[in-house]
Amino acid sequence: MASEVVVEPIDEAQLAGDSGQINLFQWLAALEKSLREIAVDQLKSTQPSVEETLFKVVCGNDNYPLPGRGLRNLAARCFIIQYTRGDSRTLFDTLRTLLKTAGDVKIDKNSLRIAAFWTIGELMATFGSQFMSFLAEIATISVKTFRSSSSPQMRCHALIMLRKALSSAKKALSDSLAKDILKNMKNGLTDKVLAVQRASAGVLIAMFTPEESVTLADIESVLGICIKSLDGSDRLTRRSLAQLVGHMLSATQVLRVASAPDPPQKGKKEQEDDDGTNLGVSETMKPLLSPGEMLSQLSAHFNKPQLSRKARVGVFDFYVALLTKLDASFTESNYGLIVNHLMTEVVSNPKNGSTRYDRLFIQKLVGAILRDLIATRMLSEQGQISAIQELSSSYAKRWPALMPGQTTPNSIVLKIVLKEIAELLRQLGNAPPPVQDAISDPLLNLLTHPSHGVRVNASWTLRCFCFSTPLRLPSAILSISEALHRDVESLQSPAAPSDIDRRALGRAYGLAALVSIIPHRPLYVSFDIASNVLDTATNLLRRASEHDVQMAGVEVEVAWILIASLMFLGPNFVRSHLPQLLVLWRNALPKPTTKDSVPGRSAIEWEFLLHVRESALGAILCFLLHNTPLVTLDVSRRISSLLSNALAFTAVFASQPSEEASSGLQGSSLRMRESLLRRRVFQCFTALGSSTLTDSIQSSLLQSTISSFAAPESDGVSAMQASIASSSGTFTTVWQSADGYGYGVATMDIVNDEAEALSKGLESGKSMQEQIEDLTDLLLRMPVLGSCEHDTLSLCLTNPTSDDRTILDCPPASSAVVDASIELFARLLPIQDLSTMTRTVAQLVESVKSPKLERNSGRKVAVLVNSVVAIARALRCAMESHSRQAKETLGHTQVTTPLASLLKDALVDGDPLLRRTSSDAIGRLANISGTAFLSSQAKVLVDHIVNNRDPQGRAGCALAFAALYHHVGGLVAAPILKTTVNILISLSNDPHPLVHVWSLMALARVIDAASLTFAPFVQSTLGMLLKIYMSDTHETEGGTLNNANISGDLQAFPVVCRIIDAIITILGPDVQESTRTRTLVLDLVREFSLEEDEIILVEAIKCTQHLLMFAPEHVDVPETVGRFRTYLGSSRRQLRLAAIDALYQLVQKDALVVSRIGGDRLVEDLFAMLDGDPSIEGVRNVIASWLAQTAIHNPSAWIDLCQRIMLRTNATQRVADTSGNLDDEGQSLNATIPADKTDQDRSSSVAMSRWRTQLFALHCLHEICTIVNQSGRQEHFDIPYARSRGFPVQGLLVSRIPDLIKMAFTASAAYVTEIRLEGLVVLRDIIQVFSKAPDPDYPEALLLEQHQAPITAALTPAFSSDSTPEILSSAIDACAVFVGCGVVKDVSRMGRILKQLTSPLKEVDDSGNLKIGTLGGLSPNASAMLTVSILTAWARLEFASAEQEYLHDVIKPYRGVLASQWIACLRDYATIRADSEFVHDLSIVSVDPSYANLGKVVLLPYYSDSWATILQAVANAMEHSGQHVSSSILGQKSTGAVPSSNGVGLPRPEPAPLFFVLFGLIYEALAISSPQEALKCLIDPRYSGKALLEPTVFKEFISLCYRMAMVEKAVTLVHLLEVITEFAKHFGKLGIESVVVPNEALSPNSVRFHCLKICAYVLRHARHTQGAPAISGTVQELTKMVSCAVAAFQLVAATTEGNVREDVRGVGCMLYAELLKDETLDIDLITPTLPAFKCLVSVEAHPRVRDRYDSLIHGILSSCLLDVDEMRGREGLISSKKIKTNLLAAVLILTSLPPKVKVARGVVEHLCFMISQKLEENDDIAILAVHCAKTIIVAASGKDLLRACARLLLPGLIRFVARTSPRLDDGSLTEQNNASIEEVWKAFSALIALTKAEQRESYTSRLYSQPDEANTGTRVLSIILPTVSLLLRPCQNPPPSAHSSAVAQLLTFAASSPVNFKEATAQLDGDIRETLELSIRKAVEGSSTANQTTARPQISLRSF
Repeated sequence: MASEVVVEPIDEAQLAGDSGQINLFQWLAALEKSLREIAVDQLKSTQPSVEETLFKVVCGNDNYPLPGRGLRNLAARCFIIQYTRGDSRTLFDTLRTLLKTAGDVKIDKNSLRIAAFWTIGELMATFGSQFMSFLAEIATISVKTFRSSSSPQMRCHALIMLRKALSSAKKALSDSLAKDILKNMKNGLTDKVLAVQRASAGVLIAMFTPEESVTLADIESVLGICIKSLDGSDRLTRRSLAQLVGHMLSATQVLRVASAPDPPQKGKKEQEDDDGTNLGVSETMKPLLSPGEMLSQLSAHFNKPQLSRKARVGVFDFYVALLTKLDASFTESNYGLIVNHLMTEVVSNPKNGSTRYDRLFIQKLVGAILRDLIATRMLSEQGQISAIQELSSSYAKRWPALMPGQTTPNSIVLKIVLKEIAELLRQLGNAPPPVQDAISDPLLNLLTHPSHGVRVNASWTLRCFCFSTPLRLPSAILSISEALHRDVESLQSPAAPSDIDRRALGRAYGLAALVSIIPHRPLYVSFDIASNVLDTATNLLRRASEHDVQMAGVEVEVAWILIASLMFLGPNFVRSHLPQLLVLWRNALPKPTTKDSVPGRSAIEWEFLLHVRESALGAILCFLLHNTPLVTLDVSRRISSLLSNALAFTAVFASQPSEEASSGLQGSSLRMRESLLRRRVFQCFTALGSSTLTDSIQSSLLQSTISSFAAPESDGVSAMQASIASSSGTFTTVWQSADGYGYGVATMDIVNDEAEALSKGLESGKSMQEQIEDLTDLLLRMPVLGSCEHDTLSLCLTNPTSDDRTILDCPPASSAVVDASIELFARLLPIQDLSTMTRTVAQLVESVKSPKLERNSGRKVAVLVNSVVAIARALRCAMESHSRQAKETLGHTQVTTPLASLLKDALVDGDPLLRRTSSDAIGRLANISGTAFLSSQAKVLVDHIVNNRDPQGRAGCALAFAALYHHVGGLVAAPILKTTVNILISLSNDPHPLVHVWSLMALARVIDAASLTFAPFVQSTLGMLLKIYMSDTHETEGGTLNNANISGDLQAFPVVCRIIDAIITILGPDVQESTRTRTLVLDLVREFSLEEDEIILVEAIKCTQHLLMFAPEHVDVPETVGRFRTYLGSSRRQLRLAAIDALYQLVQKDALVVSRIGGDRLVEDLFAMLDGDPSIEGVRNVIASWLAQTAIHNPSAWIDLCQRIMLRTNATQRVADTSGNLDDEGQSLNATIPADKTDQDRSSSVAMSRWRTQLFALHCLHEICTIVNQSGRQEHFDIPYARSRGFPVQGLLVSRIPDLIKMAFTASAAYVTEIRLEGLVVLRDIIQVFSKAPDPDYPEALLLEQHQAPITAALTPAFSSDSTPEILSSAIDACAVFVGCGVVKDVSRMGRILKQLTSPLKEVDDSGNLKIGTLGGLSPNASAMLTVSILTAWARLEFASAEQEYLHDVIKPYRGVLASQWIACLRDYATIRADSEFVHDLSIVSVDPSYANLGKVVLLPYYSDSWATILQAVANAMEHSGQHVSSSILGQKSTGAVPSSNGVGLPRPEPAPLFFVLFGLIYEALAISSPQEALKCLIDPRYSGKALLEPTVFKEFISLCYRMAMVEKAVTLVHLLEVITEFAKHFGKLGIESVVVPNEALSPNSVRFHCLKICAYVLRHARHTQGAPAISGTVQELTKMVSCAVAAFQLVAATTEGNVREDVRGVGCMLYAELLKDETLDIDLITPTLPAFKCLVSVEAHPRVRDRYDSLIHGILSSCLLDVDEMRGREGLISSKKIKTNLLAAVLILTSLPPKVKVARGVVEHLCFMISQKLEENDDIAILAVHCAKTIIVAASGKDLLRACARLLLPGLIRFVARTSPRLDDGSLTEQNNASIEEVWKAFSALIALTKAEQRESYTSRLYSQPDEANTGTRVLSIILPTVSLLLRPCQNPPPSAHSSAVAQLLTFAASSPVNFKEATAQLDGDIRETLELSIRKAVEGSSTANQTTARPQISLRSF
């Protein structure tokens, strides 16, 4: 409670010493918490003392430590809390005191003044509007400090204070002071301290707020100063300057009052009259500058010739900040203007395209703005559509120029535009028709552009277009193929146009790009295209030798790029063409001869030879990457030989005199061509692998790779310039060169592990603005820029389904060969032997240290970088794949010594990349080498740190320590842990940012690797971290001038926070044990959570996540959720991602808690975040987890949310005209879904949801339906039931059916295929979930009946002309679900839904492709897939017809078509599954030729998903004697009569034509999908003939049955036993090869024999046996299994004769007796299976073997009695079960025996004795005994044996009743006892009936005697009546149920035998008779009263 909170005073004694800072920090943190929770009155009472203490903290005191960052932050917040909650009267004095400290220049401790600055700033930011009088003094102090102070940190904080004060009190600023501030701040923008520049920019933003105050002069002056400051800025400073410029320029778009032109002079009187009336006319609102003029402010500076590359990058940061500030609406409305500005004033400026590097540089920058910023994040979907149309009409369509004088865009503009269109298409998902019309023709035209780059980019954009809109793919391929064919034919024509070669190449690129996506869109293209393309390519290669070099070069390139694209079709296509391809490759890559070495060959010839080889190798590379199954040992050897030939050719070329002749094709030099060839050779060797390479080839490859990336002299174009730069001393670093070569440095990804993330301080994704900032930062240190035109093969290699576009960013040839050589070197080096490796490493080290490199500093650095990268990648490869071999070779001292020396030199180098890479390599080398190397390296690193103060070297050594510990592991590296930690902690305190930041990173990595072994160092590390947090030198603006400028890119606090997170992870739950440690950790995490820097906040969120995991009770969850929610709106994507991850953890733990805290608004925020950035997968995870836990409680709320998302009309839907999809059925959608004009107007005014957001909303709807359906809560599906239980109908799922259908319809009208598919899924869910829901108004009807019309309307668009095969398939499935669910049972009322299923059947029945709905032109694959879908839909209906009778009427008209098509579908599937040799033999079955190649792999998944359903339908039809199916299997016409089965006679001589097809499918899948129902019908002799009796087939089939019997569960074995029984039924007399076996024999090879073996195995293992568990299954499944097995024995016994029958029966009875004896099972398998056992026992015995039968019966009965006897004295479930089952079995056997069977009297008497004995046991056993006695007595009629039993059982029954009588008095009689008594009465009735029957028989034999009725009947009644009277209680009121039952029985006796009853009653004792009379009288009188009649009872009591 707040009243219990006490503010503890500080103990100043604890502030002395080293722990003073920690104690003060923790006291302030506790004080802040107390001040928030304390009561206001108590706070006011303690306020003076608290203020006094806070002044001592901030303003200084001898006893207090200096106020570092953490202390001043806490103190400022405590002040604010006090003045917010408490008394604010002293705030004036507080500010005065703080200002005195802040302005006191005599204070020599800067920390005190900084703390005062900070506190004043925080107080003014909160309360400044109340104390504006202080602003002048604050401004004066700030400006004075800014001018005079030498401390960067103090100057910076003074300006921060001024900025915060201005934010709330700017109105009090005087004009003179404002001018002074502006003047000084503009000077501050060029200050030497970068932090001061950032602070000055912040003050200027505050000064120029509001925006109306900005003038054009201000803009020009500030912009000019910012441009000048860019050259010396770091990343943070560029961002600050960009925000300032963005703020200033965006202010020009704010409408402000602009004076109208001066009116004519008027007289004084007129002016007076107009005064006040013309005021509005004389002023207009307009922006300061037009958008174009505003943007020109930036482009004018960008185009200045003297501007450096760094400044130009900064200008683009200004563009990003400006557009971000202006927001998305401005950008979308002015998109055309922005693009025109960038293209006209930036891209087209001659200065920006002077070199190739400049052109690529400008493409990267402009592309980042247009693509990554505007297209992806700012444009709505309608804006994206408009953007594509704008780009197409303004640029793409303007080439070629059609009118005289018309200018065309230059090639750079077109490349940027094409890439932008490609990205916009990817964002749109599917291009709507307007977009398709806008870009289809321009893209095809641009394939023929003169520029190679434009042609390649046009091909890529066309590929993206056809991938996103696959309906355009076949027409595009056809159009390009025809045009390419014409071009190729025109090549040799003299009249051909001059540009025919580039036309052919461009179209070849486009065709190759489209062919490569066929595997991703196989349903849209006929595979005949692939064959045609291959034919075209091979023809071109054949005739290339007949033409001149230039024409042949074009033909060769066209051919090989086409062949390379065909390799993406995979092994199914390539396999048949591989021999031909190997021949073509061999011809293109011959072995070099002496002729090649002869000089004199022209440059054009050399270029052609290089080009031919490089093109062929491109096809080989694609083959190796995408046809791995075909790369056999032989193929790999052949390709290895060809690659060696190509490598040898490069050596031959290198030996020739240098001849830099230009190429006629692409303007590349011969050296560039040679580089392209070597790159492709290295890539092919890397893809091929090393398994088939000989040692000599590997050795030569290693030499070649080293010469490529580490040769002292390179072939780069910048070699001469580099030499000049080195000699003149102008070389700075290799990363600053801008020549597109960078001295031959590698461009590949260097370090791909956590060290890379640590070095950047980032671990997760970034926003587009952050990514653009990264790009601009990266461009400053990228000497080589990539582009797709550098490698045309990248068009094919890029995966269209992936967002990764790195393959498209190919480096140029000179750099690509370096990357490829390093990759190959890394793969080959680890597998070399020691001698080769030693030689290779020595050569590499020698190359790095070559004296030739001294003349070329740039090349020297490049060689060092390349070598270190190659070593690092080789070591990584060794650790991943060859660790054992590498320890013997790479770990040998001969190798490690030179490598360690080389890596050490790189480690202490100043290059950050070298530092990271070499440290990682040292760690990996230590892992491979062992402890000796580890120890030596640790010593080397320590010595260097101790002996050298160089910060570069110390930072590298710190990172190396981390790499050592990380890669070696905590166990091996334990001896150096203490040394490592001490050194890193020491280095972390170093004031130099480079040292302490990298040391902290290293420490974080060590802690992660050390885990629990780091626990002893936790306390010291936490103390060090707090010290660092308080240290001025570790702040971003702290330290000396140089250190402060470096700190911007090297921030320490994010790494400190990461270390805290690692410590929390180590401590785990133990974090709660130590209060001091926990409190310090919590306080630090809270401080970091309140920082402003987003990177620190990200790490603080991760700390909070672990605290929630390990110490949740110490975390304020509501406050944490609120904080995370604010982060969701951050502009920094990295912060949003971290918050999402944390929310996901909270939601997974308890979504209900988050729901209570965040509410619906939080979910809406998440959806909004997803809409803004669909790539954040974590948002989907959070929402999905939340929905999964809460949807069942309130599905309606989730549906409301999804509805708000879905009903925002997206662009593709607005473009779509859905009116064409509605007809008379579809129009009725309006009856259920009202939508008036007001709704439409309102929907158009809200923000539109992106299609990916809508897709996820639909997925959520699907999940809601699934979750609620699986919950089983009936109220959600049944309104009457819900009302009866009191549930409010409004919140139930069933009440939202109209909304769900409306959303499904909305989705069906979209143009994005994914949305339409998900909409159909939701529609199918609706039908399935609510198909049984009753209509609340008409209980006899179903609810969905009234929704049939809107469901039809939602399905109709799926069958329109713009549909796709996938949509059609899903729609067909939905139609089948509706027809089969039973909502509409009248065929005539099913309407269009049924028509959509029936109309395609006519097409299916005919040959050719399908034509469904209005969609035509389906490819063969799509047609086959839809055929399968349709047949599967009908198969489901067939299978459902067993339960839905009305479906017989639906299916009946189409059974003939369906039967043949089902069988044909199964036949086709069997053909596809067959091996290739059977596939090519088309004579076996009729099959589409496309199945033989690519169709096989495309269609197989669809068949695999459907064939089991179709087979089930076939089985169902066969089982119900479907003549059409039978005819189809038999190969007959369905009109003929189907031959009936000949039962057990001889089968037909041959199997049915399709028997083996079906049998093979069933056989293969028996253990998977259990299609035994089909097999049961298929083994009928009508179909199988003698096939199953063939020895091989019979043996395999029986073996499979045995295997299934041994491994399958009971549910499968039931079907197996049914199949085996049918098999024995049809073929029981036959053995192998159809040999007839007589019924008197049981051959081991006969069907009967194997059937019995399987059944015997099943019966034996139905219980637990020694060494084997029982068969698993439910009780129902197991009992059915046992019954089937026993029934099989019965069948075999019935079909055999003589001794064989008794043998079979004996075995079956013996196995059953074992089950009766079993005590291992808790379940009862006997009682449900007794009927089957009775059938087996009842099979008639042959007279000749009657004795054996009698003996068997005697044995079974004896066995049952012995089993019961064994249970004597035992209790429990097992005992009761065994007694019960054996007694029942014995009684069943006894009552079902034929009369002639002899049974020993002793057995019968013992059974009766046992039953009588059990009558006296507990209630459960007694009722069983009563039931057995009753059964015997009821069955005794006509059986002497059972009559004797009845006599023996009567005394026991009497005793049972007598024993029950006392329980009636004490009230302990249970319902079970009453049931037992009812059974006794039934037994007595049966006994009397038996007596009467015996009397009649006796009287009949004595015809002339008079019947003596008083004989036996009276005697029996005289025994029974006293027994019954024992339960009479006539005086009890109400009478007990046993009394009523007894009276009813007495009346029954009296009515059935009145004479005997009268006589027996007369013989009763008086008391008994009186009780009897009284009971009957009351019963009769009560009955009479109840019936309201006066009739006397029929039995008169007086007559007794």
